[in-house]
Amino acid sequence: MTFDPARPDGPDPSPRPTLTPPVFASALAQPRVSDGAQIAAAPVSPAAVPVTPRAGRTAPIWIVGILVLFLVALVGYFLTAIGPAASLIGMVLALIPLAGVLVAVRLVDRWEPEPRGLLVLAVAWGAVAAVGITLGVDLALSLVLGVEDSPMADAFSAVVQAPIVEEFAKGLGVYLIFVTARRAFDGPVDGIVYGALVGAGFAFTENIQYFAVSFIEGGVADASATFFVRGILSPFAHVMFTSITGFALGLAARRGARAGRAVGPWVLGMMGAMMLHALWNGSAVFGDFFGLYLTLQVPLFVGFILGIVALRREEARLTRSRLGDYAAAGWFTPQEVDMLATGSGRKAALAWARTLRGDRTPLMKQFIADATALAAARQRAITGRDPNAREDEHVLLTRTASTRAQMFAL
Repeated sequence: MTFDPARPDGPDPSPRPTLTPPVFASALAQPRVSDGAQIAAAPVSPAAVPVTPRAGRTAPIWIVGILVLFLVALVGYFLTAIGPAASLIGMVLALIPLAGVLVAVRLVDRWEPEPRGLLVLAVAWGAVAAVGITLGVDLALSLVLGVEDSPMADAFSAVVQAPIVEEFAKGLGVYLIFVTARRAFDGPVDGIVYGALVGAGFAFTENIQYFAVSFIEGGVADASATFFVRGILSPFAHVMFTSITGFALGLAARRGARAGRAVGPWVLGMMGAMMLHALWNGSAVFGDFFGLYLTLQVPLFVGFILGIVALRREEARLTRSRLGDYAAAGWFTPQEVDMLATGSGRKAALAWARTLRGDRTPLMKQFIADATALAAARQRAITGRDPNAREDEHVLLTRTASTRAQMFAL
């Protein structure tokens, strides 16, 4: 039995109609597709529209329990080791670069937004669990090996120990999201988003400590200097590091890998993150930080941005290809596919929706989001890594058909 995208409930022995619509003023200003190709021929009330299943898109409760335990330990650590006043000052300063990073990641994630709960989980894992694991390992190593205060020991800690321990702790969070929420982990861009948010959370908590200690030791002058280096010059450092791990897992997801087969790419991704992290820290320990920052780190960051732009374009091409499957079956028109697969098309569609009676921009946004999610579900079905992809397709086809009907309702 083969799956026909035009009939999510089973194959259709009858031939599908060929749809070659003429050019219309808008991507949606067109006659309704024939009843045989649509789920709903008339407007459907919002209450009747199905909801996408949450299974495979949310984190299990035990991860939340782990985060709560680490949070209690971290709060106790900051209050006793640094003090409430300095910790509060450090947190206020750390919120500034975090806000900038979150805005940047939001721009990357706009094409096919990830579930909000998973985005919060990614930040929380980096800010709480990854920092807690790092502090715990550092404490264990100091108890076993003893505390040695020397330039060589400090260099080893910065260039070897910190990259390995921190990138493993952060990478573990990305892998847990991959394993527990596979239906929301579709490709490299998703992996970069989750990795970037884990790194952003880690940098936030780490910055609290750095800013607070600088304020205690040198007052406003030292805190300002530390904020300039960490908050202005390098707010995306940890974001870039852990994004490499996420990128590797995203490639594995795109190729249909599950938990076991993704271990190899995950380890390779973490090794890349560790090497970049060690290079970054080494430039501060062994060389001229500002000189290497301009000649090495800035070009790396520019390359990182260009890579994300290229991946976003690939994501758009994949959306066009997968929605083309449904267009061939009559669910979408070629004009709708063109609209949904380009940023300019989406902007034009939203502008057109604002001209409709009552401003139907929210409906258009929902139509775009559901159609993009449908393309991702189709890709998961093709790779075979999601046995429940047919259920997603059924729900999303129903939702897009219903939204289209509401768009044209009088």
